[in-house]
Amino acid sequence: MRIATALPVDADPRAAADRVATWEDDGLDIVWVSEAYGFDAPTVMGYLAAKTTRLSIGSSILPLYSRTPALIAQTAAGLDAVSGGRAILGVGASGPQVVEGWHGVPYDKPLARTRELIGICRRVWRRETLVNDGAYQLPLPPGAGTGLGKPLKILSRPVRDSIPIYVAALGDRNVRMTAELADGWMPFLYDPSRAADVWGAALAAGQEKRDPALGPLEIAAGGPLAIGDDVTGLRDLARPLIALYVGGMGAKDRNFYHDLVSRYGFAAEADRIQELYLAGRKEEATAAVPAELLERTSLIGPESYVRDRVRAYRDAGVTILNVMPLGPDPRRLIAAVKAMTQ
Repeated sequence: MRIATALPVDADPRAAADRVATWEDDGLDIVWVSEAYGFDAPTVMGYLAAKTTRLSIGSSILPLYSRTPALIAQTAAGLDAVSGGRAILGVGASGPQVVEGWHGVPYDKPLARTRELIGICRRVWRRETLVNDGAYQLPLPPGAGTGLGKPLKILSRPVRDSIPIYVAALGDRNVRMTAELADGWMPFLYDPSRAADVWGAALAAGQEKRDPALGPLEIAAGGPLAIGDDVTGLRDLARPLIALYVGGMGAKDRNFYHDLVSRYGFAAEADRIQELYLAGRKEEATAAVPAELLERTSLIGPESYVRDRVRAYRDAGVTILNVMPLGPDPRRLIAAVKAMTQ
């Protein structure tokens, strides 16, 4: 099991990258860089490539609507080149509010676009001439544009002809497609005790169609990390983030995170969080996040308890343990949890 962490989305990117780079010697294997509608991820990833020597550097996530598939493939190839083959391309559809509100493009055909994006990227990295007829038309057909477009292949020679592609997915159809085609899966708010109930059938259906050449599906999941006899109160630090996602990350009838928490058995609580959040009562929404959900989506407690939590994630199929170290000594926490995975 590899250990990963993510740069805080609202932190100074240089300071955060410099700090995480020092964790390389403590057992950290992967650093994720998010984008959402903050700083772009590839710029920070390039900075991390220059500051580290061993860490894999992944995007978590590049929204597929904000760039063309060819540009996403070029970006991943460029990051792989400057990092010496350490890039991971994490992609996802994001959501309608961000895609249409921030990027100003229609949120349509997310599954088809993700499926085609994976295929296009792999063809680009193999230096194949790029042609695609589907949600993405390459080249543009007659009557769409000037008519001068022609099939091309990437000018550069990628360091690797197969950069790992991880997909952020929650819904059954997207998870099924991810298990079939992607190198890795990035679920959010992952509860190892309920994962099989929520996603087991979708994962199995996708893996039935999986090309054996891809190897086993990697699963990257985890949560906040703190180890000690008096740290359980730190679980409450996740309340605002969970309230944001469950309550405000999407419209009332189209919120993937609300649906997930409901499937975990907290339907009434999810409805209440959403009702309060959308009414502008964010503090009350934060207080309404169930303590049990906080516990089940974190690694916070005494050493023996955290060790059991690591085992639970491994038993659920997680191969990359994502952690967010809390407290004054993150390097100690990274080293400790790394030792638990050996």
